[in-house]
Formats: sequence, C-alpha cells, structure tokens
Amino acid sequence: MDTSTRMLAQQLGELLLSKNATVTCAESCTGGGIASAITDIPGSSSWFRLGVVTYANITKQSMLNVSAATLAREGAVSEDVVIEMARGALVKADADISVAVSGIAGPDGGSEAKPVGTVWFCWARADGETSTACQHFEGDRQQVRLGAVKAALTGLIDLLKK
Repeated sequence: MDTSTRMLAQQLGELLLSKNATVTCAESCTGGGIASAITDIPGSSSWFRLGVVTYANITKQSMLNVSAATLAREGAVSEDVVIEMARGALVKADADISVAVSGIAGPDGGSEAKPVGTVWFCWARADGETSTACQHFEGDRQQVRLGAVKAALTGLIDLLKK
C-alpha cells in the first residue's frame, strides 16, 4: 500500500476509535482494496466490521439486497445502485457508517455515457443519511482503482468529521 493510502486508513481508524464507531464497505471495481487498506492498520478489528466484494450483479442482489429493478434500470455503475449497496452493507454488518463503490476500472467496459474511469460512491450512516459522488479517474486499471480507494477513505473521514 502506498504511503498516502496508509495515512488515510490510519486517520480513519483514529476517528472511528475516538467516536466509538464502526465501518463497513461494499466494493465492486476496487476488488477489496478498501478493506485491504483498512485491515493493514493494526487494531482495525476493533472498528472494521465487514468488507464485501460484490463484483457481479447477482451478488449485489444476494449479499446487499440491491434491487434487480434498479440494476436493470440504472446499471451497476450508478448512484442508485451504490446507495442500495451502502445501505445493504450497513444492515449486513450492523455498522455505524459505510462506503460503497461501483465503477469501470478498464481497460474495457466503458461507454460514451460511462467512460472507463467512472466511479460512483455512496457514504452512508446508520441513521439514514447518505451522500454520493461520481468521479472520473485517469490512468490505467490500477490507477483508477487506487484513486477510488483513496476517494472512498477520504469520504469516510469527511463523513466522520461532520
């Protein structure tokens, strides 16, 4: 893990400990990168509940209760899907906050409407509050994925600072 990602994960852990809170993540294009960054931090078992990689739509449905209708209507890389993923992860893990990520890491799979590098995020609280963002990352597959991991961690930190 690079230094800046480790620093973000460390900061997240410190904030969660100070608030006696827990986190979970639901990942698609990052393939477990968020969970990996978090669990690289010693002691993360006291604040990290669950990381789930739902790469296929069927597992988004079965593991996180994402609606088949939402997937059919919006596609996996969409605001509505990441909201449902984040909420599903909160329920599955009984955590205080969550992040969900779905995107197109490339090199294939992009379209004019959703080019390679497009990533949707949702950060959610157990009280129902959510915030979403769509970002576009440049570079190869690994650069897109690393950028998404950093953005996910940064969003969790921002959520905790509110």
